[in-house]
Amino acid sequence: PALPMTAPLVYVMGPSGAGKDSVLDRARALLSVDAPIAFAHRYITRPADSGGENHVALSRAEFALRRAHGLFAFHWQAHGNDYGIGREIETWRAAGLTVVVSGSREHYEKMAGNDPDLHPVLITAALDKLRARLGARGRETADATATRLARSDAYAVTDPRLVTIVNDGTLDAAAEAFVRLLATLRYSPGVRRRA
Repeated sequence: PALPMTAPLVYVMGPSGAGKDSVLDRARALLSVDAPIAFAHRYITRPADSGGENHVALSRAEFALRRAHGLFAFHWQAHGNDYGIGREIETWRAAGLTVVVSGSREHYEKMAGNDPDLHPVLITAALDKLRARLGARGRETADATATRLARSDAYAVTDPRLVTIVNDGTLDAAAEAFVRLLATLRYSPGVRRRA
């Protein structure tokens, strides 16, 4: 049987190079350790040592097996990889934890509106920032970088609940904006002081 959904689901998305992983990592460092928030790892058919986010690497066969057995709450394809968010987030939310997931704009448009406790967040940046960040991380070929940049404006999110964070300034500014958003949800998280 499906578990009741009561705690918020914060669905973070944005173009490649917007700094989503960096913002989420910094926000995690700012939150107090007892804040009732769980950040979900993504399951990706990309090697664990490929750089970027701390994801769970799966082979295509492993991913297909988990998908066939309904172990993903969400799954999609992008950039030649399969991405998934595990169904464990349902247990976390039923336990009263706010769950933060890093998703896809295209996937969001397909599933938007299905969850009244979903809070969409778009992290974005100017095109020149996206280009510079993609080049600096060195994970993609020039062609792959161009493809990612071409997708930056491909998916407009029109949900009236959408909160946009422009990550063009300091990382702390964007992360603090995200933490403030979390504070508007069903609890008041403590924030650590900067070291």
